[in-house]
Amino acid sequence: MANHDPISDMLTRIRNASEKRHEKTKVPASRMSLSIAKVLQSEGFIAEINEEGEGFRKQLILGLKYTGKHRSPIIRSMQRVSRPGLRIYKNTRGLPKVLGGLGIAIISTSNGVMSDRDARKQGVGGEVLCYVC
Repeated sequence: MANHDPISDMLTRIRNASEKRHEKTKVPASRMSLSIAKVLQSEGFIAEINEEGEGFRKQLILGLKYTGKHRSPIIRSMQRVSRPGLRIYKNTRGLPKVLGGLGIAIISTSNGVMSDRDARKQGVGGEVLCYVC
């Protein structure tokens, strides 16, 4: 079956793997998924990013992070905002703050994919892809 929303698929795979306490998860590679993974890594939500395979079979292997003795996941919630049927765009002043600044919103801007904090610093708006906290 064709995947019509690869970003949502990526977020679901990460969410499911972290709930099951997996060390790593695989997601189909694309430029967008790699950009989102880099933002998650720079914000401290995932540990590592590796690539596997060649051509259209390339996959990203994401190392997930946990905290504490009981290994509770760092990623508690991932929510897709803009979707293929309803795109959500915000300007600089309209960028959301997730959990009062404790979480991040991942924004696709003309300067690339970045967190809401970076977008505010650069003074750019864009498409709100997802919330992570």
